[in-house]
Amino acid sequence: MQTAAALPEEVLDLRDLLNTYLDPEKVAVALKAYTVGAEAHQGQTRKSGEDYILHPVAVARILARMRMDYVSIAAAILHDTIEDTSLDKGQLSTLFGDEIAELVDGVTKLDKMKYRTRQEADAESFRKLLMAMSEDLRVIFIKLADRLHNMRTLDSMEPGSRRRIARETLDIYAPIADRLGMNSVKSELEELGFRNLYPWRYRVVVERVKKVSGNRKEVIDSIRQDLKKRLDESGIPNRIIGREKTPYSIYLKMNSQNLSFSEVTDMYALRIITNSEPHCYQILGAAHNLYRPKPGFFKDYIALPKANGYQSLHTVLYSSYNIPVEVQIRTEEMDIVAEQGAAAHWLYKSGESKDVSTLVRARQWLMQLVDIQKHTGDSLEFLEGAKSNLFPDEIFVFTPNGKIINLRRGSSALDFAYAIHTQVGDHAIGAMIDHNEVPIGTALVNGQTIEILTDKQSQPQPDWLQVVVTARARAAIRHHLKSLRAEDTVSLGNQLLEKALAARNSSLEEISSRRMRRYLKKNRYTNTEDLLTDIAQGKQLANLVAAVLAPDRLRRLGELDIASEALTISGNEGSALSYGVCCLPIPGDQVMAYLSADKGVVVHRLECPNLLEFRKHPERCLDVKWASITTGTFEVSLKVLTRNVSGVLASVSTSISDAGANIEKVQQPEANPDTAILTFNILVRDRDHMAKVIRRLRRNASVLRVTRLGL
Repeated sequence: MQTAAALPEEVLDLRDLLNTYLDPEKVAVALKAYTVGAEAHQGQTRKSGEDYILHPVAVARILARMRMDYVSIAAAILHDTIEDTSLDKGQLSTLFGDEIAELVDGVTKLDKMKYRTRQEADAESFRKLLMAMSEDLRVIFIKLADRLHNMRTLDSMEPGSRRRIARETLDIYAPIADRLGMNSVKSELEELGFRNLYPWRYRVVVERVKKVSGNRKEVIDSIRQDLKKRLDESGIPNRIIGREKTPYSIYLKMNSQNLSFSEVTDMYALRIITNSEPHCYQILGAAHNLYRPKPGFFKDYIALPKANGYQSLHTVLYSSYNIPVEVQIRTEEMDIVAEQGAAAHWLYKSGESKDVSTLVRARQWLMQLVDIQKHTGDSLEFLEGAKSNLFPDEIFVFTPNGKIINLRRGSSALDFAYAIHTQVGDHAIGAMIDHNEVPIGTALVNGQTIEILTDKQSQPQPDWLQVVVTARARAAIRHHLKSLRAEDTVSLGNQLLEKALAARNSSLEEISSRRMRRYLKKNRYTNTEDLLTDIAQGKQLANLVAAVLAPDRLRRLGELDIASEALTISGNEGSALSYGVCCLPIPGDQVMAYLSADKGVVVHRLECPNLLEFRKHPERCLDVKWASITTGTFEVSLKVLTRNVSGVLASVSTSISDAGANIEKVQQPEANPDTAILTFNILVRDRDHMAKVIRRLRRNASVLRVTRLGL
């Protein structure tokens, strides 16, 4: 091991910092990690030209200032060894034990060569990062410190790389730090991200802040002195800190509220730190007696902490200079949690933390993300959902028994249902909000009490995705819809293959399992369901599959009646079967189907103008017929020629509604002083229902002619 004199200055600084809160034997583990890491990284340099080992040492120093445990410090020093050196996880485990080795492995950067796009690679990296976090939260603390040091040294990178890394930092890493309550890390990541992504905007905001700060400083000092005097006279313990809002927070406010710089008035804030919760409320009362509070700006995050564990009282005061000043009031312990969040759990205080609420909240958030990722189909979808969950504005609502549920602002009763349990959401049909029955898509506001009404027959619908905003609800709905689509598709594929086999005097039951296994293996199918899905989607032709599975079972010429049997459709096939938008068939129309390689089975009317083109590929044409009883509604398009008079659209719409049809879309392609043409896409049950709508329209005095489109 290197002697102290031979250690670089950065390592000596780290050692001295660790000695302030760790036992000597634990500091020794960190120094051993440096020795091993330095040897492993020997000869490697960063783009700045400095020895590579100084980067992980800097990452460890960031964590040491947060007073993280020695395992995190050692893992931070070694965090790039598995990826960038000859050391492997097994060697690290031998040298440092399984805990440190597992932590290094969790932080190890991911190989992006297997992904089609950079966006997909970043999304998959994010998914795996969060999964690693769920195993050990210290993974993300090291990753955040790694990103923070990289941002501090970003000047050595090319401009394009700087912008990409800065955007990723603002989109992903700063929000994660915020979610974990690590305010100091979040603020620095935001500032560095802002400076590198929008350098000109950053300079403009900083310069404007400097220009006005001189005048405002005297005002803030005066307010601070007045508050200090009042609190000291009341005998309330206090420590008052004045601060300016960061350029990035000012920029965000300008951007989100469309304000000019001069319109952003609350650029200054005071933080009052005291000993206990009762003192916080006493200070609030004293402050409101001294200065007029700004209505609507008081927030009690002590009684209702933020999702990341943050606690404070917030208020905005109007000073005698008529300048609004934000005041935050909290205890010493709340202040530590506000700055370090979940990382405060590892603070060295007699071997344990006083408060683990932030750690518990962080763990709950991660478990929600783990649940979301189980129901998402790909990494990009997961990234979208996770980002929407990172730092939303939140509302607090209540269950009937008084439990507090926090949700994103804009959440609906359906979001609440899924927050309770996936099964509650899946079967929701409505809600009681403060004892009043409302639709399930009703938006929620702070303080409401919600009870969900359910029905076991109810299932998620595609339009539910339009009324939910939380990632958990969206993931659950998508998962359910995908499972239904898969079931529908397999069922349709089964029908098509059975029909093709019947033409050969065979059936799936008669195909031996050995023959089926050989076919699946040869064509690289995992199971029969995958084959049936491809048949339904037009990627495999059922008659060709049948010819291989039953090559010797062709019926005699006089026995082809089964072969000519049409596929029966009833309207409940779901997304496995679709209807041509070119002709919009409905029950009662004479129809056929075309097996499209990208759309699967598509039903068309026999009068469809595309029929001649379809007939050029007879192997993809299917005979179909409507079931004697069909379910659901079907879209049809009507062209209505009307008199061009006031209120004609409302009049025609009422006629359609009176006939029991729903309007999907309406357009006015033509109009002149005398007449207007309106096209309506409406939902009907069948041709009889469509005829009823047309008869009702023709009785309307403003309607001159009605014709069906799609030919």
